[in-house]
Amino acid sequence: MGATRPQHLLRNQHRPSIIFGLFVGFGDPGVARLNGLPDEMIMQEAQSPRILIVRLSAIGDVVHGLPVLCALRDHFPEAHLGWVVERRAAAILRGHRALDELIELPRGWLKSPGEVWRLRRRLRTLRPGIVVDLQGLAKSAVVAWLSGARRRIGFGDEKGRELSRWLNNERVDAPAAHVIDANLQLLAPVGIESPAVRFDMPETAADGKTIEAMIKQMRLVEGFALLNPGAGWPSKRWPTERFAVVAEHLGRRRGLPSIVVWAGDRERQWAELIMTCSRSHGRLAPPTSLTELAALARRAALFVGSDTGPLHIAAAVGTPCVGLYGPMPAARNGPYGPQHVVIQKRLFEGTSRQRRAAPSDLMEAIQVDDVCRACDEILRQQGLGAA
Repeated sequence: MGATRPQHLLRNQHRPSIIFGLFVGFGDPGVARLNGLPDEMIMQEAQSPRILIVRLSAIGDVVHGLPVLCALRDHFPEAHLGWVVERRAAAILRGHRALDELIELPRGWLKSPGEVWRLRRRLRTLRPGIVVDLQGLAKSAVVAWLSGARRRIGFGDEKGRELSRWLNNERVDAPAAHVIDANLQLLAPVGIESPAVRFDMPETAADGKTIEAMIKQMRLVEGFALLNPGAGWPSKRWPTERFAVVAEHLGRRRGLPSIVVWAGDRERQWAELIMTCSRSHGRLAPPTSLTELAALARRAALFVGSDTGPLHIAAAVGTPCVGLYGPMPAARNGPYGPQHVVIQKRLFEGTSRQRRAAPSDLMEAIQVDDVCRACDEILRQQGLGAA
């Protein structure tokens, strides 16, 4: 984790907003609360604060926010902790033992005045005194602003984009290389520095039972690897046929069958191709929810995939991962922890839009032998698989 103390700029920004004033009135909504609080309420809030985390999407980024939730719970055991997230990633957070309240938003909520108004009413019921904006975009900062919290903590450096540095009133420069460490540096203004990194992803009894039955039915109780050929961006995809060669290597050389996970029809086609081309060493996973995927990953010996949600879920539940990286820097977005191996042959500089459209040769530069060697090294460290 980064040890550098963030330079936080505690300049309160009480600026009128014409756009958002349509929903909540003019001026900073935290000002009235700050001016009207008696001393005893301020003391009570310091001991048991009401804190809201905002990280709306995507799945992997929500996973990267979990250490912030755990650190807040450890530091403020009596706090009321909430999280605002878009529905597609909400399953990651449901039932988390550190979380008191989860607010789920539909996709496109910001374009609907009705949804914005409903969100405002829910947030004002929650009454957070502190909001931590992990996303650093206009839409996440709008959520923070709508809440009425008088302390809205966000990134003050280049990670704070669009209107977020204008709407958040406590801005933190977070120089840590990895996104998880940078997220945790946002907690310095509330007295948390260099906390232990924990995810504590929950597993329900139902998910565990479903996955145990699946593993038994597929006759994989002796162990298996997970392969994930999908990715959110085409520029993050490693060639499907190369996954098939890795599956064959794991089966032939290490005695370890592979389960190929997928989401959606297109990824299922890729998974079926891997199964066909791996000479029966790859098995097609049944459809899984996000929480079932987490339960499956928790029982795997190894996970292989590119920079996408399933990789970060696997890392969060403690499964050793081989991460394949092209357009995004592995130093920032790689699976967190020393038990993982990250492969990145070429670096790419550019905006998020440019990275999405990056050339395929960034991923194609990663050779099958690179991945097989990484898998072998992880399995040797675990004492698993034949030599």
